[in-house]
Amino acid sequence: MAPTWPRHELTERLGLSLPLIQAPMAGANDARLAIAVSRAGGLGSIPCAMSSVEAIEQQVARFREASRGPLNLNFFCHTPSPPAPEAQRKWREALAPYYRETGLDPDQQAPAAQREPFGEAHCALVERLRPEVVSFHFGLPEAGLLERVKAAGCTVLASATTVAEGRWLETHGVDMVIAQGAEAGGHRGIFLSADVDRQPGTLALVPQLVDAVRLPVIAAGGIGDARGIAAAFALGACGVQLGTVYLATPESLIGDIHRAALQNARDDNTVITNLFSGRPARGLVNRVVGELGPLSPLAPPFPSAGGALAPLKQAFEARGSGDFSSLWAGQAAALARELDAETLTIRLGEEALARLRALSGV
Repeated sequence: MAPTWPRHELTERLGLSLPLIQAPMAGANDARLAIAVSRAGGLGSIPCAMSSVEAIEQQVARFREASRGPLNLNFFCHTPSPPAPEAQRKWREALAPYYRETGLDPDQQAPAAQREPFGEAHCALVERLRPEVVSFHFGLPEAGLLERVKAAGCTVLASATTVAEGRWLETHGVDMVIAQGAEAGGHRGIFLSADVDRQPGTLALVPQLVDAVRLPVIAAGGIGDARGIAAAFALGACGVQLGTVYLATPESLIGDIHRAALQNARDDNTVITNLFSGRPARGLVNRVVGELGPLSPLAPPFPSAGGALAPLKQAFEARGSGDFSSLWAGQAAALARELDAETLTIRLGEEALARLRALSGV
C-alpha cells in the first residue's frame, strides 16, 4: 500500500497517492507498466509516438480495465523532416564497412522506426478517450490542437530542457512543466535550440525553472532512487518523473541485450547521441557510438537515421550483441533495482517520504 504523502500540486490535481510519474518510453513500455505504476499510486504513462491510433485505443482500454487511476498519454511534437536522399547516401557510405563485415548488402533497405507528431487524428482520439493527462515532447502542437486537448479536460504537461523552454511552455498554455535535466535517458525534449552542450543538469535546472515560472515543476533526469526524489522536492519540484529505473522491471518491453547492458551500467558510460534516430538522445555507449559518434553530422534528420542501422541491429542482436542497438538509459542507470514496477513504485515513495521527514525533523 502506498504511503500517505503530503498533498502537492501534482497529487492534488490528479488524485494520486504518490507524486511519481512513470516516464513514457516509446518502444520500451506499454499499458502493462502503466498499470503497475498506477496500482501503486503513481501516474502511469503510455507512449503514443510510435503507435497507430487503433493501437493506442487498445492500450488505453487495457489500462482502464485494470486501473481506476489517472492516465498520461504522451505524444511527440516535432516537425517532420523532408526526404534527404543525399544525407541517406552519405550515411550508408559511413555504415558500409559494417555491412561488409556482416555479409549484408549495403543497399539493403529497412524502414526507420516511425515517430509521428501529434496531429488531427491524435487530437480526435484524445477528445474521445479523455485521458486525465496529455504530455508532449519536443514542444507543443499548434495552438488549435492544444486548445482542443485542454477543452477535453486534460491536464497538459510538456518537457523543458532549459529555463527558456520552460518560459515558452508557460506562455503557450501548459499546466505543468517537466524539467528534463541533461542526465535523462532517451530523447532530449529540446525544441528551441539544438545545442545540447548548454543544457543544464537536473539539480541546476529545477530550482531555476521553479523561480522562473508560476507553474508546478516536475523533475526528471538522473533520479534513480529515494535520495534523488527527496532532492528534487528540496529544490522545489512538485513531482518526479522516472524512466530508466523502470526499464529493469519485468513490465518493460526491452529485450535481454538491453537488460544485460543496464546491469553493467556505470555512471560514466552513457552519452548523448544522434546516431539511432537523427535527434539527440542519451544511451549506453556501444560499438557504433564509440566508432562513429556520439554526435555525427552524417546522421540523417530525425527520425530517419535508424533505417540504415536496422539491418545491422538485427544481425548483431542475432549474435547476442547490442553493438548497433539503441540502449537508452540515463546517468543513474546503475541505481536501478530489479523489482516489479508496482513494488518498486511503492518502495520509492516510502523511502523518499522517510528521507524528507528525516530532513525536516518530523
